[in-house]
Amino acid sequence: MVRRMALPQATASLLGVILGATVALAQGAPTVVSPPNPPAGPQGTEMPDPSLSPECRVPGSKLYTLNKLKAVKTALKEKRPVRVLAIGPTSAGTGASATYPVKLETALERSLPDVDIEVDSRGLQGEIASGAAERLRGMVAEIEPDLVVWQVGTHDALARVEVEAFGSALDDAVKWIKSHDIDVVLVNPVYTASMADDAYYTSIVQKVQEVAGREGVPLVQRYEAMRYLSGSSDKGEGHMFGRQFRLNDLGLRCMAEHVTRAITLSLLQPDTAVTGTPQPVLKTLPGSPPAAQAGSAAQ
Repeated sequence: MVRRMALPQATASLLGVILGATVALAQGAPTVVSPPNPPAGPQGTEMPDPSLSPECRVPGSKLYTLNKLKAVKTALKEKRPVRVLAIGPTSAGTGASATYPVKLETALERSLPDVDIEVDSRGLQGEIASGAAERLRGMVAEIEPDLVVWQVGTHDALARVEVEAFGSALDDAVKWIKSHDIDVVLVNPVYTASMADDAYYTSIVQKVQEVAGREGVPLVQRYEAMRYLSGSSDKGEGHMFGRQFRLNDLGLRCMAEHVTRAITLSLLQPDTAVTGTPQPVLKTLPGSPPAAQAGSAAQ
């Protein structure tokens, strides 16, 4: 069991709302809850989320879109361990990445004390979405997860996989996971200044957003979050990277916190929420081609 640490006040109060909603769900009572309003700065500007570590703080609008997590909520209602399957390149268990499952489990158990979280990491370095999709059936049958956290798109972009083929493979896989009553959280590609003006790379980022919106699953906007953090540091994105597009220890810790925040707030989404309309909507990325911009506007 991961040792739990003291919770920030904002996280602790949010936990009370989640647990209260879960009790109401268990008792058959209607649940109507909303995420807390983001803190406002001077002239109404959005401040970074104070529940995150200082070096990982990002405004909510640049961090996540939210949607329902029915399977996780059911596990909470039944007071059983929440099983999480993490897939994607930083879930591969080599080098610094080997610490990511521990960081994610630690962050989740801090935000949900008295809930047993079991994180199983099955990523492969360099794996593209279609390859992960082929392995999913075996992984799901073995682990029987309540939630799949999928970091996706970075290696597809580096391999220059055709955008529509990538989107189709991701869409089909998400549909398959959901058809087995398993929740999904998508994490889009990493940000690096060297790829910021690459229209193809940003179109892959945009495609992950489109699939998340169409399939009604939460999205962790890693690209936007890392861009924000890079702009807040005189070191740029270098302080979050190791080698070959791999996150270092700080990058992995921030990602674990960001994924946890998206999960925690998504648990507050009422069961009557409209599927496929996560809030807030990610703004169009600079450098996105016209087709990607049109897709964003349609949402």
